[in-house]
Amino acid sequence: MAWQQFCSRRCQYQSKLCGKKLCCSRSGCGRIFYRRMSDIRKVNKSYCSRKCAALVNNKNKPLPIRKNWHQCGNEICGKQIPRYLKHCSRACYSMARTAFTREELIIRLKNRAWTLHRTPAKREMRSVAEMCIRAFGSWNKSLIAAGLTPHRSHSQRMYKRMSTVALDGHKCDSISEALVDNWLTKNNVPHDRNVPYPGTNHKADWRIQSNIFVEYFGLAHDSPRYDRSIKEKKKLCVKNGIQLIEVYPNDLYPVLHLENKFPRIASGARK
Repeated sequence: MAWQQFCSRRCQYQSKLCGKKLCCSRSGCGRIFYRRMSDIRKVNKSYCSRKCAALVNNKNKPLPIRKNWHQCGNEICGKQIPRYLKHCSRACYSMARTAFTREELIIRLKNRAWTLHRTPAKREMRSVAEMCIRAFGSWNKSLIAAGLTPHRSHSQRMYKRMSTVALDGHKCDSISEALVDNWLTKNNVPHDRNVPYPGTNHKADWRIQSNIFVEYFGLAHDSPRYDRSIKEKKKLCVKNGIQLIEVYPNDLYPVLHLENKFPRIASGARK
């Protein structure tokens, strides 16, 4: 019936094209694009995108200097904006909301660190903490700008666990815990793993008797969150009448010497 006038959809599409292919008029672009004849008749030059057109027009016709423009209220920015605006963006508005300059804030941070002999915490400088955040973007960035070492975040994970199996089959969270567990096994000390503290979700690493807990504090003084958990566990031991044996990395490395932590057990094992 001669119903099919085209051999493919591609030929059908090409038959409807009434324009032509052009090369971008911006020197250095060289991009080939399609433009309809009705659009070509309207202009003398054709550009492949608005970006190319803006680059050419801004170069040929720069914006005149406006007398009613002034500098952004944020001294660090320095952009020229209309006079009816005080700041060029919300970011500059937030950064400008401080009574001190960046240099003055850095001096205050350094003086506080010299007084404390350590890096100050955010809660210890409440008067300028928010100003530092607005000026530098975050509290840690302000500490880095002052040449101080920032504290570890309270919300981030304290360490990456590496599961290790001890000699008696107990699963330990690190190699250091496995060393302690193996020492207890070799000295014939009965012990249980991950025993909960009474009435809480905290768990002790080991229990060697009904009222003696053993904890390995491998990240003491390394994470604020970890130090808070140590204090809570000590308070729970005092409250419930539990004897706590604390083991630290210097008890394991470079030489394993747990006899000082377990004097009665070590003396019984030698006998």
